Amino acid sequence: MTSLHTPLLDADSELAAATRDPVLIEAAAALGDGRLAVAEHALRTRLKARPTDIAAIRMLAEVAGRLGRYPDAEKLLRRALVLAPGFAAARANLATVLHRQNRPAEALTELATLLKREPDHPGYLALKAAVLGRTGDYAEANAIYAAVLARHPDQPKLWMSYGHSLKTVGRQADSIAAYRRALADVPALGEVWWSLANLKTVRFSGDDIAAMQGALGGTIAPDDRYHLHFALGKAFEDAADYAASFAHYAEGNRLRRAELRYDAAETTRHVERSVALLTAEAFAARARQGCPAPDPIFVVGLPRSGSTLIEQILASHSLVEGTMELPDITAIARDLSGRRTGRGDDDDEAPGYLETLLAKSPAELAALGQSYLERTRIQRKTDKPFFIDKMPNNWAHTGLIHLILPNAKIVDARRHPLATGFSGFKQHFARGQSFTYDLGEIGAYYRDYVTLMAHF
Repeated sequence: MTSLHTPLLDADSELAAATRDPVLIEAAAALGDGRLAVAEHALRTRLKARPTDIAAIRMLAEVAGRLGRYPDAEKLLRRALVLAPGFAAARANLATVLHRQNRPAEALTELATLLKREPDHPGYLALKAAVLGRTGDYAEANAIYAAVLARHPDQPKLWMSYGHSLKTVGRQADSIAAYRRALADVPALGEVWWSLANLKTVRFSGDDIAAMQGALGGTIAPDDRYHLHFALGKAFEDAADYAASFAHYAEGNRLRRAELRYDAAETTRHVERSVALLTAEAFAARARQGCPAPDPIFVVGLPRSGSTLIEQILASHSLVEGTMELPDITAIARDLSGRRTGRGDDDDEAPGYLETLLAKSPAELAALGQSYLERTRIQRKTDKPFFIDKMPNNWAHTGLIHLILPNAKIVDARRHPLATGFSGFKQHFARGQSFTYDLGEIGAYYRDYVTLMAHF
């Protein structure tokens, strides 16, 4: 609530003043250059002197968002909206932050407020389509993408997002056309080349390969560069030039790995603690605790091990609904570990929570299980009694699942380690798989995985 001593601010006049403010101009320049520490220092100093400066609050939230500190960004944006409820840019940022925290219902609520005022705003509509994709509402998402692109066709990244969504619903020819449309605008857009390669059915022509090689020879963003290497790896693999293929895969992995904070030893320590703490005696002492609902069927394992095929087989049953890879168990583990400000994308194991979990009362374990069911309800589109969560990395949380949802089914999708490992090495994952970019780390991860599953 706003106190009697903090009047509501007019966002337009405040932001107009900010465009002439030398401190905020300097902070914006630092943000634009990626000098986040400089921007953060300037903005925090400003807010100590002027705690109601909504432009500075929003910019500091952007710093937090870029650092993956989404709860911090959310807190700042909500503060800005308390001060200036009409601050549309802050509300749009809040919707984005909620989306990145996998809170689609809340993100859609903020977007509804924005779209009520500006129903044709392309940015708000594009974000809504992305959120709807997260909830599985692809028909509506695709309709929004098509409508926005009809009015604003020169948006290569939006064509790419549309292509992703079309691929998901099986419209592969339309997906390829959307990707090609994006490349017509920006030929060096590496993620689009990789998206074409990742369809697994596209064979690149000599002209395609030349275009990708030409892009690599230019000045491009780091993410474009490693995406192009992965795409060229697939192109040369299809052409049976395995030396060139492996060289591109290796370089793409090297570049991507340099960006990540993954610590293989941390995964090993989590497995060792799990084996030591999650004993048969620990489970026996908590028998008949947790939420008794039998709804979830967890398909776990390593990526590229056949979990999608298993899901399709299970979902062909009249009582079982397929959903997607749901991040909610990982989010619960992260909350238990106290990692509320880390990047969810690259921190899937969220270790360090087992002692906290085992200290929970029966009522608290039941509440955690019920929380999972409530978080995932938005993904369920039918009244079928069972649903599938096929997040592979949930193998690391098998003990957590069994303690909070003791009647859930857990299916371990297992494939030969060489097939699994090399398939992962050839794949660029958008998020959540930080261990696949180094062959040694892939081997260590597989060893940890089989050790824990053997224990259970």
